[in-house]
Amino acid sequence: MRNESRVYLGIGSFFIVTLLVYFFTSHESTGSVLLLASAGLGLLPGLYLGWWSRRMQQRPEDTGEGEPRDITGVIGQFPENTIFPFTLGIGVWFVGLAFVFGLWFAIIGMAFVFGAAIGATGESKRASFSERENVG
Repeated sequence: MRNESRVYLGIGSFFIVTLLVYFFTSHESTGSVLLLASAGLGLLPGLYLGWWSRRMQQRPEDTGEGEPRDITGVIGQFPENTIFPFTLGIGVWFVGLAFVFGLWFAIIGMAFVFGAAIGATGESKRASFSERENVG
């Protein structure tokens, strides 16, 4: 994750330099605040990924000697047929209806949203355990 960290830190640094030039040439506060927020959107993930890259074992692509065959394999699993994205959509729809019809719609919507999150998490864990049994 060292490479990703460098990219995000580069983006954040670019916006810091842009912020300094913009602020001292225009003396305008709104654009400066927006540029500061943009710098934060680059620096925060960059610092987080850099922090994790020091605590993890290096990936093949982080070293200069990584080959494509070193990183091949199962990238992730995706369920084929599941109801949980639909359930999440229904929940978000009910939460949106709460702005029009009242708070009780939000309660129903959040029940759908939490149910979808719990179900999708459980489904992904079941699939990852079955994949480990097939591989090993």
